[in-house]
Amino acid sequence: MLEQDGRETGEQMVLEPQRPSPPSGRVMDTPYGPAVDEPVRTRAPARKAPPHQNPEAEIGPPAHEGEDRARKGRLARHPIAVAFGLLCFLFVAAAGYLYWDNSRHFETTDDAFIAARQFSIAPKVSGYVAAVPVTDNQHVNAGVVIARIDDRDYRTALEQSQAQVAAAQASIQNIEAQITVQQATIAQSQAQLQQTEATLVFAQQQAARYAYEAQTGAGSVQNAQQYTSQLRQQQATLKTNQAALAAAQRQLDALGAQRSSSEANLKQAKAQQDQAELNLSYTTIAAAQPGRVVQLSGAVGEYAQAGTALTMFVPDDTWVTANFKETQLDAMRPDEPVTLHIDAYPERTIRGRVASVQPGSGTAFSLLPAENATGNYVKIVQRVPVKIVLDNPPQDVALGPGMSVEPAVRVDPSASLYERLRAWL
Repeated sequence: MLEQDGRETGEQMVLEPQRPSPPSGRVMDTPYGPAVDEPVRTRAPARKAPPHQNPEAEIGPPAHEGEDRARKGRLARHPIAVAFGLLCFLFVAAAGYLYWDNSRHFETTDDAFIAARQFSIAPKVSGYVAAVPVTDNQHVNAGVVIARIDDRDYRTALEQSQAQVAAAQASIQNIEAQITVQQATIAQSQAQLQQTEATLVFAQQQAARYAYEAQTGAGSVQNAQQYTSQLRQQQATLKTNQAALAAAQRQLDALGAQRSSSEANLKQAKAQQDQAELNLSYTTIAAAQPGRVVQLSGAVGEYAQAGTALTMFVPDDTWVTANFKETQLDAMRPDEPVTLHIDAYPERTIRGRVASVQPGSGTAFSLLPAENATGNYVKIVQRVPVKIVLDNPPQDVALGPGMSVEPAVRVDPSASLYERLRAWL
């Protein structure tokens, strides 16, 4: 063969010009015997022929046909591997469809946390802390004592207010006794007045009779003057008794006013007593609802000012605040079931339900809300808080504000293909 395929090697074999041989053929001696010179073949750089001068380029088969034949040959040689790969592809496709069909029935987010209305516990009265019968992170029921303040000063104030109440009550009783006496005095004055009126009537009759006798000469003028004087005395006595009765009645009104004042003093003393009792009760600080004592800072012997926090308190009433994207709220409604997974306890599944959706994004209620009317505006998908209540919160573990949760809200009540297959199997 004078030349090789230039497509694979990029070069071709050519013959060098044959040197002229001796006319009669020169015989060369060799160790193996005589030999005659022959033309020597050498390799020269190949010159690539133009496409129109390369017959193989024009009439040879295309390169991709050879590759197709090689691929078909490999598939024919490995039918089991091909079938296995096809089965794997179908399995992955079916699993992907099941996952997509099941996931579209739910709305999930990882921007969710446990929330509670935690608050600080502080005394309403000042004093030295006498006892702290709880410890950090302890769970307490409603009414359990958290701290006590020295109550000796407040007991003394209560006793003083009780004494003031007793004095006010005694004053009222004294005035009531005076009113009783005054009423008797008024009754006596009324009786004297009636007696005076009766005497006055008799005196009027006597004076008229003796005056008539004096005019007719049957009696003396002296007797007429005497009975006329007695009549005037009885009239004066009547006025005196009337004035005494009026004074007694006015005194009764004054005693009534004193009684009203004493009753007001009694109410004031009772109010002071009630306040003293409240202050005494404030020396015992108890839990108002079940929860946990967190960040306890009060200690025995510490002087606690009124309003100074002794500890933080986290109630048992907790819920989940899930910040969903506003594009996820289209089918979300209250009372829809929710499945929750807490990062701290991944092996537990907690059930809940949607309680409410906040009417506005979280940024609208932040301390510094965004002002979209100024500067350049770039639309950003907002987050809207959704409140989720827990139906079966675990009692053997601690759940507190800020713990991460991943909720899945079922927005489509119909069963997915995966769920139907699972129920069937």
